Amino acid sequence: MNVTTGRGGRGLVATGGTYGVLFALGAVEGIIGSFQYLRTAGPVPLAALAFCVALLVTCLLAGWGMSAVSGALVPAMGWIIASFVLSMPVSNGSVIITASAPGEWYLYGGTLSAVIAVAVAFGGSIRTARTQPGRTQPTGWQPGRSQPPRSHPR
Repeated sequence: MNVTTGRGGRGLVATGGTYGVLFALGAVEGIIGSFQYLRTAGPVPLAALAFCVALLVTCLLAGWGMSAVSGALVPAMGWIIASFVLSMPVSNGSVIITASAPGEWYLYGGTLSAVIAVAVAFGGSIRTARTQPGRTQPTGWQPGRSQPPRSHPR
């Protein structure tokens, strides 16, 4: 039981549910993208690129919304699992994501989008941790001094 807020386990359930929805969102993006990535405008695989951008935006917003790296990582994991499972051949020989240029743009671009989003979320968490107010200073530190006091006088 969370004694400080009096909410009990509801906060934990809400957080777990949110992560579950983010994972499902990433998986749904992966499933839809796996069937629609072939749409092109001439030689440009527009749909594959659009799904990569959609994944990047989803992961960035999820990381920002959850204020955690795991917020960006969870939808990326859902997308990766769904997309890469659908790219493996089945026993009858059919493949959903083919080894074509749009298929490679979709898989590699989506993976790169996920990595970029997680890296940005990680960088943001480091920046936030460094600038948080109320952080404790090292032992022996005093305001106005650049270094802790020495143990012996000179």
